[in-house]
Amino acid sequence: MKRFFKTARRPAARRLSPARMFILSFLLVILTGALLLLLPAASVREPLSLMDALFTSASAVCVTGLTVVDIGRDLSVFGQVVTLMLFQIGGLGIITFSLVLFGLMGRSLSFRGRELLQSTFLHTPRRDFFRILRFVVSGTFVIEGVGTLVLFLRFLSDFPPGRALYQAVYHAVSAFNNCGYSLFADNLARYRDDPVVNLAIVSLIVLGGLGFIVMYEVIDRWRGRQKRLSLHARVVLLTTGALITGGALLFYLFEAGNVLVGVRGPGRVLASLFQSVTPRTCGFNTVDIAALANPTILLMMILMFIGASPGSTGGGIKTSSFALLGLMIINRIRGRDGVTIFRRTVPQEILGRTIAIVLASAVSVLVIASVLLLAAGPGAGPDSRHLFVEYMFETLSAFGTVGLSMNVTAALNEIQKLAIVLMMFMGRVGPLTLAFAWSTFRRGLVYAEEGVMVG
Repeated sequence: MKRFFKTARRPAARRLSPARMFILSFLLVILTGALLLLLPAASVREPLSLMDALFTSASAVCVTGLTVVDIGRDLSVFGQVVTLMLFQIGGLGIITFSLVLFGLMGRSLSFRGRELLQSTFLHTPRRDFFRILRFVVSGTFVIEGVGTLVLFLRFLSDFPPGRALYQAVYHAVSAFNNCGYSLFADNLARYRDDPVVNLAIVSLIVLGGLGFIVMYEVIDRWRGRQKRLSLHARVVLLTTGALITGGALLFYLFEAGNVLVGVRGPGRVLASLFQSVTPRTCGFNTVDIAALANPTILLMMILMFIGASPGSTGGGIKTSSFALLGLMIINRIRGRDGVTIFRRTVPQEILGRTIAIVLASAVSVLVIASVLLLAAGPGAGPDSRHLFVEYMFETLSAFGTVGLSMNVTAALNEIQKLAIVLMMFMGRVGPLTLAFAWSTFRRGLVYAEEGVMVG
């Protein structure tokens, strides 16, 4: 029996390739969620429009957090539970589905197909695939359970026990899956100075954004099952730590005379740490994003474009891509061709893929931001020049599946909302997966090389 989709002559096999099933499953969950949110029972007042239901569902499944409605005010308990299920599926279910699909179909893939699929979900081929799957499922519910317990004990002082438990579950699951949906009208601004809420949410966000493979390796290393962490895990941990630390210091510096004025010392540290973590992965905020200074807005745009780590619940170009791109630039300045880190040389194929991801992502962001500007139309008036920053921020937030906004999401028209939905989907699925889904991997002719002037 021929291997699954080894040739390009069987269209049914191509349609059922792992990457295509991955994308189609995402679309199916988004459409199902939109239909559920269209039900009268999902809203407190009048039912959501088709576009608002689609936007809310896509934002939840893509664990973005951008919203055109007030989740706590406009949606009923049924509608809120639907969103909770959607971002739990988006963060855990889609990844689990991918891992199961890879494990079940790995033997049927051609060598090239297996290689590309592994590069999408794993940094190296592994035999303990279903053990990793069990860790993903059990680890998710353990972490979310601990986060729920901590938040529940804190919310007991603000709400009745039943309401406190509901708030704790919703925000813990939203934080770990890096969604950023909140039941509070001011997001988490009311808890800006609260160390328990801040540290609990930050911990959940960071763990969800590291990637399940990294957490799996760290635990195996701690238990003595492996001698050292992989290069991927070390790069992710080092880059994540540097981004969190650097982002917090810069936020504190830029906002000391702005939104942090009047905030006590510990509150300033918590606010800086919180706003350093959320732009890369999750849309929670404890300060007014629209009131931030321009340097801080630029900082957040950069962090949102970088995003979370591979194999996690976040989007963006990923921390490892950012690290490799920086190392490539440094080595090129030094006259070196390759990239060496921790006494390991990174393969040229991965470096080429990194450049492709960054360029494709940048082009996608520019195209969607242009659509938002063009769709604003002449009715925007002379202030339309100032919308560029807001729209670029919104686009990067959608691409990085972050969910932060400068208060323009609710004012988007239908075309703009659809453009943001596409950006959220592209940011969550990833350029490589999209390319893999529609590629037939036909090997072409190799011609003689000839140089071209660049730079």
